[in-house]
Amino acid sequence: MTGETHEAPRLASGVAELDRVTGGGFVRGSVLLMAGDPGIGKSTLLLQATAAMARGGHRAVYISGEEAVAQVRLRAERLSLSDAAVQLAAETSVEDIIATMSEGKTPRLIVIDSIQTMWTELVESAPGTVTQVRGSAQALIRYAKRSGAAIILVGHVTKDGQIAGPRVVEHMVDAVLSFEGEGSHQFRILRAVKNRFGPTDEIGVFEMTGSGLREVANPSELFLSARDLGSPGTAVFAGMEGTRPLLVEIQALVAPTSLGTPRRAVVGWDPSRLSMVLAVLEAHCGVKLGGHDVYLNVAGGLRIQEPAADLAAAAALVSSLANSALPADAVYFGEVSLSGAIRPVAQGPARLKEAAKLGFTRAVIPEAPRADIAEPGLKITDLASLSSLVADIAARGTRGTGGKTRGQDG
Repeated sequence: MTGETHEAPRLASGVAELDRVTGGGFVRGSVLLMAGDPGIGKSTLLLQATAAMARGGHRAVYISGEEAVAQVRLRAERLSLSDAAVQLAAETSVEDIIATMSEGKTPRLIVIDSIQTMWTELVESAPGTVTQVRGSAQALIRYAKRSGAAIILVGHVTKDGQIAGPRVVEHMVDAVLSFEGEGSHQFRILRAVKNRFGPTDEIGVFEMTGSGLREVANPSELFLSARDLGSPGTAVFAGMEGTRPLLVEIQALVAPTSLGTPRRAVVGWDPSRLSMVLAVLEAHCGVKLGGHDVYLNVAGGLRIQEPAADLAAAAALVSSLANSALPADAVYFGEVSLSGAIRPVAQGPARLKEAAKLGFTRAVIPEAPRADIAEPGLKITDLASLSSLVADIAARGTRGTGGKTRGQDG
């Protein structure tokens, strides 16, 4: 059969969090598009990846269309990567880049920083235009498929977070990675938006330090490191990002307002989901929020996309409204339905195991049909409806978590 290869189908980058997001490493001949805000750390991460690849004995090439070779080398020295045999070039002509790459041994990894600065002679338009970006990407993709080299294209994003240039480039490449983070936070999240060779629900967590990006093996500890214990309006959510359990603090502030239309502001969560939870609280739990401003924030700059955060968000909102702090050793997860019922969510045992590992002793979760969700060291509290949680927070304050308690094992 033509096209057979006896080499490993994937090549690990040497950066474990990057490999987690790509699905285990770079596939030969694949093309990835990495997008992120300016200054978020895209170039730093890819310079570290090419250095790790070069130290593993592979030919790794870093091509910058925005900086001179001396500037890239200066950054490499600051990151203590100057000893790695990474081939550097400052070039924007796609034809010259491909001709140079074709000489000698085929590179295993090529970084193009950035695709918006590239131009090809086949297109008569200025660099950075839609036509040039598309033409340059097509030429580089053809080279990757022909040679077997893995190529990473760096893409800029617009103010609203969209990848600048033609959206068709996203459909041309094999994977699209989004590098997210806030300038005020040291955390950076690498997320796969599209991946032909792996999952799209895994995330990689990095911490920006003075010497570059540091991988975070246990992000739960990092996101909970600055918790404000004993304050009303905070709840710990036991979430999942792909196969990785992740504990994060959800913060809520409910304050009286004199405005005709109260404010509803949310950071790190779906605003439509917040509106739904507020409506359920008002319709089925008797919580009157029409005269209050509501603010919700996911601590640490993380973005939560799963509905399992409904219960933790509701607990934080009611805690703030009642000025009643939740137990500091409790975690929450569960989906709230429009009827006010608490629905089970997937991977409950993994969430509970992570909570127990980090020292939590209580978990407030949906009612489970099986008893095998119990975790040694955790007191599990089953909830059938949101109204029981609301009544408990209002009546008992920080003393308990309501519902049916299944006891504490171990």
